[in-house]
Amino acid sequence: MTILHLDSSILGENSVSRQLTAAIVDALKDGGETSVVYRDLAADSTPAWPEGQDAVDAFLAADTVVIGAPMYNFGIPHQLKAWIDSILVARRTFKYTEKGPEGLAGGRRVFVVYSSGGIHGAGSDFVEPYLRTVFRMLGIDEITVIRVEGVAITPEIRKQAIDAALASIPALVAKAA
Repeated sequence: MTILHLDSSILGENSVSRQLTAAIVDALKDGGETSVVYRDLAADSTPAWPEGQDAVDAFLAADTVVIGAPMYNFGIPHQLKAWIDSILVARRTFKYTEKGPEGLAGGRRVFVVYSSGGIHGAGSDFVEPYLRTVFRMLGIDEITVIRVEGVAITPEIRKQAIDAALASIPALVAKAA
């Protein structure tokens, strides 16, 4: 099995989402998935289509996609948005029908680590609904979101949020197997 591991945080070693995507990938590898394709979207920009075909090919070759999606200004980082734009390709990952778009990329699962400095509810969370919409449009229904909120409030809240997320990973990976 192949894992596509994508990080998009600009914070490097200080990134909560990077720490947790690495933990998910480790848990998946413990479960027998061994091939990992890693992309640091913050360091390596995704070229526009048609030069960005490598992004689509890597996405379609993956059985599991693990995405680090920190919230920046109520949305996802522009690097992650560019990657999404490069994989939303008519006739490759979805097709148009009389009933609306139909996904062509089903049969894979997606794990999203969604981290934010504050705590956001329905009125200010545009990350999770957007990502769920994107992947459902592609035909992917198995989407697991791990939210890690409040990491900029206090060091104690940050630690509690990270510890709780790390503790949840083994069960979430097992459930998605």
